[in-house]
Amino acid sequence: MLCKAVIIKVRRRWVFSSSSRNATAKFGPSVVRTTSRALFSLVFPDNCRVCGRALDTLSRIPVCTGCLSRPEPLDAEFFCVCCRTPFLNRFPLDAEGRCAICRSGMRGFDAAYCYGSYEGVLRQLIHLYKYACVKTLSRPLSAMLARALPRDEGFDAVIPVPLHWRRRWSRGFNQAALLARAVAQRSGIPYLSALHRTRATAVQAGLSNTMRRKNVASAFRVRRTGGFGRKLTGRRILLIDDVMTTGATAAACATALKRAGAARVSLLTIARVDRRLSGAQGWLPPHSTIGGRS
Repeated sequence: MLCKAVIIKVRRRWVFSSSSRNATAKFGPSVVRTTSRALFSLVFPDNCRVCGRALDTLSRIPVCTGCLSRPEPLDAEFFCVCCRTPFLNRFPLDAEGRCAICRSGMRGFDAAYCYGSYEGVLRQLIHLYKYACVKTLSRPLSAMLARALPRDEGFDAVIPVPLHWRRRWSRGFNQAALLARAVAQRSGIPYLSALHRTRATAVQAGLSNTMRRKNVASAFRVRRTGGFGRKLTGRRILLIDDVMTTGATAAACATALKRAGAARVSLLTIARVDRRLSGAQGWLPPHSTIGGRS
């Protein structure tokens, strides 16, 4: 309707102009710009969904280029060589550079990689993508995943962390699956939808580390159809998710994949919770709401 109104207004000004030259001028570039802006505002939001500044470029992503380029890679002087958990000092690491959880074998997966810290603009982008259903953000977010992908490690398949069908229905899509497909396309690694979530799990927010692991224990299995057992035997799997909080969900997925014959499972996420920011020695405070929904 707005576009129609603009066009009608333009036509009236052109028809009733006192001179043809003046009419041509009024129907020139300024009118085109006005019409373009009207069309743009009809199809796209006026402001960046992160910083609130006006969007001045045509894009399917409602975020300005400045905010898209703002997230920086996670940097740490001290980190676990297996799960890449960052630490404030070397004290939590053994002589081989492993943290206590990796030494105990409780991880399930063999390695973990991420692009950045789950805070600030990156967290806002993930929330827009995941909860506001801005699927077009999968492209820049998958580009971050590609940057975090280790170049010295080979993979035979890319597999997303699955959602329970009720969660997928309510959200409209599986955010990890979109990211995994994009990573597979960029890297040339085959994509496999091999995992299935067997039951709906309680929200992880407010749960202790132990309760988080119990909550997702045996919640995943490899699909019985499609010959995935044969496809996974002896394979190196790249498991994709959006955020790593405690690693409990990824550990449960890795356990299911290894039971089906996978030789190695590595986790790749856009972001991870950085406990150095609060100085916490545990994974999360007891009533934390971070990472509450998959």
